[in-house]
Amino acid sequence: MDGTQWIIFILIIQVIHFLGTWKLYVKAGRKAWEAAIPIYNGVVLMKIINRPWWWVPLLFIPIINLLMFPVVWVETIRSFGKNKLLDTWAVILTLGFYIYYINYAEDVSYIENRSLKPRTGLGEWVSSIVFAIVAATFVHTYFIQPYVIPTGSLERTLRIGDFLFVSKFHYGARVPMTTLAAPMVHDTLPVVRKRSYLADVNPETYKTSWINKLQLPYMRLPGFNTVKKNDIVVFSLPSDTLYQFFRAEKAVKKPIDKKSNYVKRCVGTPGDSLAVIDGFVHVNGTKLQLSDRAKVMYFYTIYSKKGVSTRALEAVDAADYTRKYFANSLSEAQANGLSPYIRGAYKNPQGQIEIITDEKGIPTEVIRQLRLSLSEERPLSRLANMTDEMVTQLRSNQEIDSVVRTNEPKGKYGGSFPQKPNLYPWNNDNFGPIYLPEAGSTVEINHRTIPLYKKIIRDYENNDVKVTGQKVFINGQEANSYTFKQDYYWMMGDNRDSSEDSRSWGYVPANHIVGKPVFLWMSFDNFKDDFFNWRPRWERIFTTVGGSGEPVSYRWYFVAVVLGLFVLDFVNKRRKRKSE
Repeated sequence: MDGTQWIIFILIIQVIHFLGTWKLYVKAGRKAWEAAIPIYNGVVLMKIINRPWWWVPLLFIPIINLLMFPVVWVETIRSFGKNKLLDTWAVILTLGFYIYYINYAEDVSYIENRSLKPRTGLGEWVSSIVFAIVAATFVHTYFIQPYVIPTGSLERTLRIGDFLFVSKFHYGARVPMTTLAAPMVHDTLPVVRKRSYLADVNPETYKTSWINKLQLPYMRLPGFNTVKKNDIVVFSLPSDTLYQFFRAEKAVKKPIDKKSNYVKRCVGTPGDSLAVIDGFVHVNGTKLQLSDRAKVMYFYTIYSKKGVSTRALEAVDAADYTRKYFANSLSEAQANGLSPYIRGAYKNPQGQIEIITDEKGIPTEVIRQLRLSLSEERPLSRLANMTDEMVTQLRSNQEIDSVVRTNEPKGKYGGSFPQKPNLYPWNNDNFGPIYLPEAGSTVEINHRTIPLYKKIIRDYENNDVKVTGQKVFINGQEANSYTFKQDYYWMMGDNRDSSEDSRSWGYVPANHIVGKPVFLWMSFDNFKDDFFNWRPRWERIFTTVGGSGEPVSYRWYFVAVVLGLFVLDFVNKRRKRKSE
């Protein structure tokens, strides 16, 4: 639905409101025409139902208005003496059209000084819950949104199990485009695991579906920052085909604001020329200088004539390496007991059973409980994922002979964007150069460049694109150039060899930007394990995401403030009792 269509829709709603309420306005001592003037009729209605004027803007805010309309319907009928539970359900289940019946068929009287206090404890409880949800939805949608890091693409900068507050107002809050959705959730309803919004996501029908016509055009409130290189950004995944997050069923076309949220580092901004050379990002011909808080990780091969021990890797907190154990025998009960910890097991030619695990290995208490007799391999070389600090520390170990970063050679295709190996044989370590479009800029379009920009022109800027031989047609016209309508960014994970990012699916449009992580309020290790295995990372709790230098935890300041408030409340209550 574009801007004009949305205005027409609002005017239709105003007509519906006028036809269903004008007699009630008259009975409340107002003029009939006052029910027909947009916005003004809302202010008058608030006076009639004895509610504050600031309820009116809430009726025009997407998602929040879905909560407010039923409240206003109920308040309207109660202002004319309809207080029974049956009346309340009637007006809600008929989507407000029960007011038509009252307006034309019932002889009701206006209650001018109606008591606003709920008549029952349940009513008061419901009223409090509704407005708590309204307030929380407003904050969640336009100011601050909680977010949890589900994947390791930013390890060790942001870690799996980090709980963040994401600022919507830094870059300007994006107004919800999906108008029919549950508040306070993203794309999935908890517990029932069903979609939280109404939309046609079928690729074959989503363009013509009537329900998708109710979506708002892209709008963003003014912000006080723009996305800059080195910013960590939360955005809607452009190539999202997940029915729900981490649940791929079939291809879907989700609304922009209901696409899965990802978090990466912005390494390229509109107008830049970007390349990845031997694993390092270069922007406009210069190697990108990352923030000092960026803990970039790469895979390294570690060599040692004495064998690379697990203890050496544990000492530097390396990640993503495997461990191999040997057992002479393994009973069925022992194998079942090991199943949660192993990636695979097989018998080698020597008759031994080789057991493969991740870096966590098999816990000592499990080995003891299952009465296992195991020995661990100490191979001459091992592959591990490490930061620069880990590598420096490991190289200082006298047992280690060398540590060499892995690198895919230039010209070897690795499945990277735009997935055209004959024209662009790129991989994650050697990629580009590629131009990042900015709004208003124009590029040459031909059979060689169209793979880079086809998705932008077709999916993000809603044009028809066809390639016939070496000719490119946009909306049926042969095209030699294209002018972009919005800005585009390049997002990458700090965990460079274990990150699905722009190198895989390309550009991130400006209308997909969600917000900026600003504060880390909780963090748990073992987050993907059972809840009872979660362990707080105390040094990360109550730290800022941005800034420079080592993050400082403010948790004790928070504890002090909370305790201070409790003490102040206790003192005030004690003084009050004494004064009585």
